Amino acid sequence: MDHLDKRLFKSSLLALLLFVLASTAAMAQSTRQLIRSGDKLFNQTNFRSALPFYERALEREPDNAKALYRAGISLIAFDKEKASEYIYKAYSLKPKVEEDVLYWLGRVDLVNYEFDKAIQHAQEYQKTLGKRDEEGKEQAALLIQHARNAKKEVANQKDVFVKNLGPTVNTPFSEHSPVISKDNNYLLFTSRGQNVTGGKEADDGEYFEDIFETRRLGPDTWETPRALSGVLNGTGHDASIQLIDNDSKLLLYRQDENGDIFVTSREGGDWGKPSKLNRNINSREFESDAFVTADGQTIYFSTNRFSENGDLDIYYAKRDGNGEWGEPKNFGNGVNTEFDEDSPYFTPDGLTMFFSSRGHTTMGGYDIFTIKYDTVARRWSRPVNIGYPINTPDDDTYYRLSGDGSLAYLSSYRMGGYGEKDIYTINYIKNAIVRGHVYSLRDSSIIPGVELVFTGKTAASTPLEYRDVTKPDSGNYEVTVLSNRPYTVTLSKDGANIATEQFEVPLSLVDTTVVEKDFYIDFAGGSSIDVASYAFKKIYFDTDKWDLRPESIRELDNLVKVMKANPDLRISVDGHTDSRMPDSYNMLLGENRANAAYDYLIKAGVPANRLISRSYGERRPIAPNTSAENMQLNRRTEFTIIKGADQK
Repeated sequence: MDHLDKRLFKSSLLALLLFVLASTAAMAQSTRQLIRSGDKLFNQTNFRSALPFYERALEREPDNAKALYRAGISLIAFDKEKASEYIYKAYSLKPKVEEDVLYWLGRVDLVNYEFDKAIQHAQEYQKTLGKRDEEGKEQAALLIQHARNAKKEVANQKDVFVKNLGPTVNTPFSEHSPVISKDNNYLLFTSRGQNVTGGKEADDGEYFEDIFETRRLGPDTWETPRALSGVLNGTGHDASIQLIDNDSKLLLYRQDENGDIFVTSREGGDWGKPSKLNRNINSREFESDAFVTADGQTIYFSTNRFSENGDLDIYYAKRDGNGEWGEPKNFGNGVNTEFDEDSPYFTPDGLTMFFSSRGHTTMGGYDIFTIKYDTVARRWSRPVNIGYPINTPDDDTYYRLSGDGSLAYLSSYRMGGYGEKDIYTINYIKNAIVRGHVYSLRDSSIIPGVELVFTGKTAASTPLEYRDVTKPDSGNYEVTVLSNRPYTVTLSKDGANIATEQFEVPLSLVDTTVVEKDFYIDFAGGSSIDVASYAFKKIYFDTDKWDLRPESIRELDNLVKVMKANPDLRISVDGHTDSRMPDSYNMLLGENRANAAYDYLIKAGVPANRLISRSYGERRPIAPNTSAENMQLNRRTEFTIIKGADQK
């Protein structure tokens, strides 16, 4: 290379180096600008608008601790699991990314049901606080208390079935304030979705609230919701509260002054212009929600007008001789705390109140509490948390009963939802009648005098036991058991154990559900073949997967042995999913899970004409999709005997 070439080479190399350095600096500067733009919105608590700036910064620098940290905090209201992932990653990259990182680790631990971790991080955070940081100490102490409350409630969970109302009603935005008609077929609710009248709100980047209505098409289906007319939905916040006077009037919230309660009446099939309740109810402060009792003589409402620290409390007022609302009175310290109390609701007899509170023994955010009136002592009981899984470590509000009291509605931000708050139904799990016969496997004759003992557990692990003896003439038995759980059924005769089976009783929402269950017993072998559903152990899958786990292969090998030993046996292989993805996707995923087991059995030598493969997607959950543990139970394939040896 001559001198000219060398000089040209050096010049080119220098130019390339300068270009790389300049590009790197420009990219770094651009990343800083993105974070700075996000910070401006973040500091205004405009988290939804701040999030895209942090995510764009992370596209450039995936390991930028600050962007990860603040994106995680911004995500808590929309995606708990991703929020945890971001904040934990930020902490691993830079343990002192910000002063309150330990507190936010505890917060994401709490909403993701990691209660011991939440307590540990909050206690570690307390050690970092200065003596004068009273606010930080209070927040840490509350986090610890919420985690302890949550741990207790989850350990003593109630036997209820909480179900999302579905994507026709719920969206990635917030849906809340369900109001159901007496016949349970007309639903009003409030949404902060994209199709609202007022557009986005400047302060927090969220959409304004509007009232929507929908009608029931079937047991689990609703027509496409439509917004109420512009007479009710203005340019600010509007929210549904309560149908009164035989569903002819509607209480609603409007963003008038700082928020007031209005009432409207039906006019020609539509709602008329709303009028504001009087000054004994409304003020220049914030009135958020209300409830008028069945006799129309008392109104309970939430307001912050009398509060020194701005928290909401529940007050009530009675109608005077002119039919106007009288002077408001505080419901009392038994209900109202230094935190927010909101969304009062009474049963038709007026003896039970439900309300939401950020105080008392909340698991975190708003929880729903109940009090009962003692007609003899003439006083209200102390508030009781109505428990998990109705309440969660996040906001649970607006508890409302259907007209016949058979189920309840609430608004909640929980795992398995569509985004922010969703509307859910609450069904209280009922008993089921399990009945059937015990037959001889050899000749299908009835076997009298067999004692059957069903043992199981409640959701809180309290033991359950039910028993009966087959009748001498018919060989049948009948027991009434709590539904929606597995049971171990022990069969014995003349004091000797002759068989043990696992049997799962499906969910029952009425006390008259009958489940048929027969047993076929082989005395010689001491074994039994169960010719009803759920005769074999289920196999489980990872999220969005259909690969067979090692333990699943062991169960399939056992099934192969049973099939080969009983050549008349035919099996339905049924695939199921959780509710994370859309129904159409889950049907395909369930099919893949069923086929994974089906294909394994075929390869192991089970004839194809003895197997069928079906998918139920998310449509037959055995547990509410409200936690990671429950979702795992629903990601399964089940094996149902559709024809057994000597079965008639």
